[in-house]
Amino acid sequence: MNTTHSIKMPDIGEGIAEVELVAWHVKVGDTVHEDQILADVMTDKATVEIPSDVTGTVVSLDAQVGQVVAVGTPIIHIKNMPAALDGQALTAIKHAALKEPEAVPDPVAAVASAGAVPGAAAPSASVPPPAFQLARANPVAAVGRASVASTASLAMPTQRADRPIASPAVRRRAWELGIDLAQVPASGPTGRISHADLAAQVAKHSTINSYSRSQDKGYSPIEEQETIPVMGLRRKIAQKMQEAKRRIPHFTYVEEIDVTELEALRAQLNAQHGDSRGRLTLLPLLIRAMVLAVRQHPQVNARYDDDAAVVTRFGAVHLGLATQTDAGLMVPVIRHAESLDLWACAGEIRRLSDAARSGKATREELGGSTITLTSLGALGGIVSTPVINHPEVAIVGTNRMVERPVLRGGAVVARKMMNLSSSFDHRVVDGLHAAEFIQRMRALLECPGMLFVP
Repeated sequence: MNTTHSIKMPDIGEGIAEVELVAWHVKVGDTVHEDQILADVMTDKATVEIPSDVTGTVVSLDAQVGQVVAVGTPIIHIKNMPAALDGQALTAIKHAALKEPEAVPDPVAAVASAGAVPGAAAPSASVPPPAFQLARANPVAAVGRASVASTASLAMPTQRADRPIASPAVRRRAWELGIDLAQVPASGPTGRISHADLAAQVAKHSTINSYSRSQDKGYSPIEEQETIPVMGLRRKIAQKMQEAKRRIPHFTYVEEIDVTELEALRAQLNAQHGDSRGRLTLLPLLIRAMVLAVRQHPQVNARYDDDAAVVTRFGAVHLGLATQTDAGLMVPVIRHAESLDLWACAGEIRRLSDAARSGKATREELGGSTITLTSLGALGGIVSTPVINHPEVAIVGTNRMVERPVLRGGAVVARKMMNLSSSFDHRVVDGLHAAEFIQRMRALLECPGMLFVP
């Protein structure tokens, strides 16, 4: 006898009480299988996939995309497949997977083709799905089940023939861009849509003019309006920035740095070690200066719990690196930056930035920072007022590097100059201490040999 099973929002852990539903991967009437990904939800730090713990047919979707759902709230109802049929289906799938890993059938179709359901008409062939994977951000896809590994080898999630094949990361990116995957030509194996396919689709439509030509009246503006819901990562960014500005009394301190010698040193290091160790950008040198300056000014490497009125200072420097991604601003964390040499730091910068931009950064990689560095590179402008990454108490921002005439020793010479625009929590960091911290960074950066003195 068929029964209806309710799947509730699982406990993601870390004290998270509610999450935002950012994407459904199924609809009412779909046949789903155990361990198939049903939906994507977003916590404060990352996106997590919610799997099915039963095999059956979707009866109802009880939450909408963009809705904030409390842990324990029912989000979907599934009519269970009869136990006998379910067992036969899984056996058929297992045999089919052993024979042809690239074509895992629908369980009903598999049972029918194996003769397990006499007289049943086989449904249309389904398109092979992407391989089952755990949650991108944290292996919580197995919440409430004894073993994922044992069932994943039997019940790989299947793909409807009328649903484009794409990974959850590609689906999320398409949703953020407002792209219908059904309209995207696929270049991957078995018709899989990749990030490159999305980029090509965006480029294809980016040349459309925002003006239309009239035969008689020349150009006329198109008066269109677009309503864009603030959802997913964009909503989390908005909430975090609002919370930071509401709770933290910011003040910003700006100082000019002569980085001529620093750039000369970087060029020499790249010329000598670039091929063997990798080329250095300016960021590892800036991080090294921050780490050394923190030793003398530990009050900036801290977190302030204003509810408990407690400041926690950290000996280790877990440095947040503000990173712009297509989905929005993310802050992956370089753990123990104080223990890394320049090239190890550069490697972590590349690894974490790539993970953030591809949507593969884990929750652990996106949390726990003690101080943050933000940089817009060549677009950094002259001055900025960075927002502190709550509950931290300091953030260091770099501005654009420019070569300009400077008076030195009575002569006008060309020097490479750059501003540091840094913000501090005035409840915890006094103006004098903030200035001393930045002046220490300035001294290190303008005499870069000091960066290598223990």
